[in-house]
Amino acid sequence: MGEPHVTVPVAYGPGLAVFARAWAKAVAGTSYMPVTQAELESFLDGLTLRLVEALYAEPFSLRRGYQIGADLVAAHIASAEGLGRTIEVIDLRLLRDLGLSGDDMRDRMGRLLGTVAIGYARALRDRTLDEQESIRRAAMVAREQAEQALRESEARFRHQATHDPLTDLPNRTLFTERLGAAFTRGSSADRRIGVCFLDLDGFKMINDTLGHHVGDMLLVAVADKLRRGVGGHLVARMGGDEFVILVEDTTCTDDALKVADAALAAIGEPTTVEGQDLRVSASIGIVERPVEGTTPSDVMRAADITLHWAKTAGKGRWALFDSERNERELTRYALSSAMPDALDRGEFCLDYQPLVSLSDGSLLGVEALVRWRHPKLGVLRPDRFIGLAEETGMIVRLGGWVLAEACRQARRWIDLSPQAPFVSVNLAVRQVRGPGLVDEVTTILERYSLPPDRLQLEITESAMMNSADESVHNLRSLADLGVRIAIDDFGTGYSNLAYLRSLPVCELKVAGSFVEGLRAPAADPASITDERILATLVSLAHTLDLTVTAEGVETAAQADRLRAIGCDAAQGWHFGQPNPASHVDALL
Repeated sequence: MGEPHVTVPVAYGPGLAVFARAWAKAVAGTSYMPVTQAELESFLDGLTLRLVEALYAEPFSLRRGYQIGADLVAAHIASAEGLGRTIEVIDLRLLRDLGLSGDDMRDRMGRLLGTVAIGYARALRDRTLDEQESIRRAAMVAREQAEQALRESEARFRHQATHDPLTDLPNRTLFTERLGAAFTRGSSADRRIGVCFLDLDGFKMINDTLGHHVGDMLLVAVADKLRRGVGGHLVARMGGDEFVILVEDTTCTDDALKVADAALAAIGEPTTVEGQDLRVSASIGIVERPVEGTTPSDVMRAADITLHWAKTAGKGRWALFDSERNERELTRYALSSAMPDALDRGEFCLDYQPLVSLSDGSLLGVEALVRWRHPKLGVLRPDRFIGLAEETGMIVRLGGWVLAEACRQARRWIDLSPQAPFVSVNLAVRQVRGPGLVDEVTTILERYSLPPDRLQLEITESAMMNSADESVHNLRSLADLGVRIAIDDFGTGYSNLAYLRSLPVCELKVAGSFVEGLRAPAADPASITDERILATLVSLAHTLDLTVTAEGVETAAQADRLRAIGCDAAQGWHFGQPNPASHVDALL
């Protein structure tokens, strides 16, 4: 069915415009309308014409009123106040402004206003529902976007939890997972694994001189070289300038060594960073072993230890884990840690080895040799712990105890016999260079009322030649007191007899390596050479008014040949092994 026929009298034109302006004024400000006042009046002018057409339509139809109400909502005149003013202004002014009257027209007006209100309410309801649907859809989209962002964030938290952000290599966490998986994958029987723990040499200097930015770029370049250089093996950055390579399912140690060689070669290639050609080397600790019988933590601990060995050996190289060496170093560490308490508990003691005159066989002196009566390892000789004591600085305290104990025993021997020997004590380099050496020795001599000439201090040849002026001054002061000063192991270092003229030395102890040659038959060419060297040393020493003691004499033949070249004294197993003080008591 088509639209009703409408005929609007032309005479109503001016009235329509007046009404439209009144309508616009009435609804202005009741709702937010994104239009100007003129645009609002133009819009309502059109609606007014449609109202009039609805009133004059034949037959009369309510559909126009429904649409007008909907159009008001569409134009954002969408508030209860806006609708109320619209009904009010239409009811009060439309018929009056158009000069219309009559019951039929008033009846149509009332019915038309009802349809406008109904159309308005329906449109407002539909718009509200549409808005709610839009909100619901927007909320769904926002939730989906939030969930996607969360998934992406979680994924990023996972390039960050398992990968190094600088080099994009797997990090310590991922490497540890992969290493652990290698131990749990399938049967461990006959399976082997290798780890190459790598550390750049001198990287700190690059950071300090060229800056951390250059250092970071170098790390990125090294990571890329390792990634390309070692094939499909897992390369991870452990932190700082440390990297690690996992070599799974090795068949033998060579498999890991080849990977280490490839890594060193890759890193050794020149790298250009911000226009600067940088060359860097690396040290690598290698562990390759069967999976069975070990753990991931054991492997990494061994790799870390071996990396330290490679660094110590001179850098730019790899070192392979050696269980025997590791055991020795663990023992050394344990001994080093236990030494201070051991000294407090009285676990150290002294043995004494005779120093005998070659001319008449009399006992001239004894050398004090420290021993450690370890509660688990038994009696330890000096070569097991003196080096550790020197490394840790414990040698000063231990050396002080040896000096005091030897002087105490020397005093006791003087009380036992007028033929009591002097006691000879070895001094470490740190003791010689210590500023308190003279006061320490003086205090000990006074404590035990020991004549200074009953104490001999032995200093190694290299320590003497390298000593600073203060060290030489210490020795001169002790010599002035009457303490005997001897050079130990002479012939293994500088052997500078001319330099000895300016030192406060009274005795040379010739190294046993020279005396060893005298064990061969006298006609042996090498033995003849050693004898001539010894004869020359003895002659020159006597020219400097020094006595000569030969160390390491183990046979009567050696003693006879030394006696023949004029050597003054000797010590060694031929004359007596190191023994407790009670053995010297028996000799006296």
